[in-house]
Amino acid sequence: MIDLLKDLWGFMRERKKFWLAPILVVLLLLGTLLVLTEGSVVAPFIYTLF
Repeated sequence: MIDLLKDLWGFMRERKKFWLAPILVVLLLLGTLLVLTEGSVVAPFIYTLF
């Protein structure tokens, strides 16, 4: 996982694609939110947002 992040950072730094960083952070946060709320009572409310 760390190697993937290093490669991704190297790609963004070399190609000047820093605008990808906020998109990736938001995707990671949404994925984490969905995984953490999968079995909880909050899940139906989270799924209505999408």
